[in-house]
Amino acid sequence: MEKHYHIVVSLFSQLEVRGIAPSFLTLNMLIDCFCQMGHTGYAFSVLGKIIKMGYQCDIITLNTLMKGLCINGKVKSALKFHDEVRAQGYQLDKVTYGTLINGLCKIGQTRAAIELLRKLERQPIKLDVIIYSIVIDGLCKDGLVNEACKYFSEMIARGISPDVVSYSSLIHGLCCVDKLEEATKLLNQMVQSNMKPNIYTYSILIDALSKEGKATEAHKVFHLMLQRGLKPDIVTYNALIDGYFLAKNVSEAATLFDDMVKMGLKPDVQSYTIMIDGYCKNRRVDKAFALFKTMPQRNLVPDTVTYSSLIDGLCKSGRLSDGQDLLDVMHARGQDPDLNTFNILLDGLFKSRHLEEAIALFFKIIGKGIRPSVVTCNILIDGLCKGGRLKTAQQFFRHIHINGYQLDVITYNVMISGLCKEDLLDEAMALLTEMDKNSCFPNIVTYEILIKALLERNENHKAEKLLCEMISKRVMSQ
Repeated sequence: MEKHYHIVVSLFSQLEVRGIAPSFLTLNMLIDCFCQMGHTGYAFSVLGKIIKMGYQCDIITLNTLMKGLCINGKVKSALKFHDEVRAQGYQLDKVTYGTLINGLCKIGQTRAAIELLRKLERQPIKLDVIIYSIVIDGLCKDGLVNEACKYFSEMIARGISPDVVSYSSLIHGLCCVDKLEEATKLLNQMVQSNMKPNIYTYSILIDALSKEGKATEAHKVFHLMLQRGLKPDIVTYNALIDGYFLAKNVSEAATLFDDMVKMGLKPDVQSYTIMIDGYCKNRRVDKAFALFKTMPQRNLVPDTVTYSSLIDGLCKSGRLSDGQDLLDVMHARGQDPDLNTFNILLDGLFKSRHLEEAIALFFKIIGKGIRPSVVTCNILIDGLCKGGRLKTAQQFFRHIHINGYQLDVITYNVMISGLCKEDLLDEAMALLTEMDKNSCFPNIVTYEILIKALLERNENHKAEKLLCEMISKRVMSQ
């Protein structure tokens, strides 16, 4: 599309060379082209040309410029321009304010957008469903779903009928905060009011229900969608297939995958990744591998997530060497593994008691310039402790701490557990004190490990004291 904008600018230059005076419409088109190309400075120079040629700016010119500033992240400049043109007596419309409110919401300034909405109530501009939908969507994306519901109700109270966009935004917001029952009710409300939900609306709810392991409920929404004459797309099928795998219903997931192909849809990389991951998590690694091998035949290139899912399945089924071979295939095909891929392999090496290879891989990760995450560090320390290399685990623990890596309660619990198993209770208790100093607060698992170790040594008084401390800190309610 940007190529077309360049053509328009080029044609305009040719007009100027030939001495042909551009019309007001042509100049407005040129402003839009410069805005879409990100050249707002040039767009404003065209505004200067319009004024110089004696044309009168209209609302379309002004709205195009404000939209150009907003889509290029210059929302403050758009608001300043709005104030300037208002001061010059220009009457702005719903499009202007919809553009500014949308711009504010896009940069996370939803509160400022609401303030602007409230100012509109004092102006002779009739609020409409578009402006309300923008605010509702912005609030939902900020996690302020209760407030979004309030504005949804306010819109209806003003006699403004919600549209598919406003319903879809609110349904998505409710799903994001796990209010699935309310989201389902809202979808039913749409249907009962003769509003036609689109594929996007249904897919939002299907995805949310599937992620919560409610595959049966998700399938009911899927059937409702079919009854309404809507053809599901790849996104809908992917969400539902994922849900069935989460519910351990492998056969239904496989059937849906086949149905998708029969419907004339072409499964994408994400579809295959969901299938491969689902098979692996349900101990069908051979099926996952067979499906993986068919991807090149479909002209599909597996991504890092696809490879990581299969490597994880291979490692967890005891086929570590196959997992390592697949990592070599990744490299050969120019696909760079990410930290998650390395974490999977690191965990597999430790669980297979290949401690030296695991340590070597950890240093390889650092050598590649990849900063280990807290998950990486936890795998490393846990693997060393369980592999009987407590001193090495302690050295890494201190190294990680000194070098500014983030430690969490799991890191401390792993280290404390390792020390307790070697009967090094004093050192374990010292780590508990260190946790408080580092604002990493112990959880119920921390106290369980220590209390159990103290009781095994018949240090009942210390165990009781630690139990009282746990209760006083209300750890059990956290």
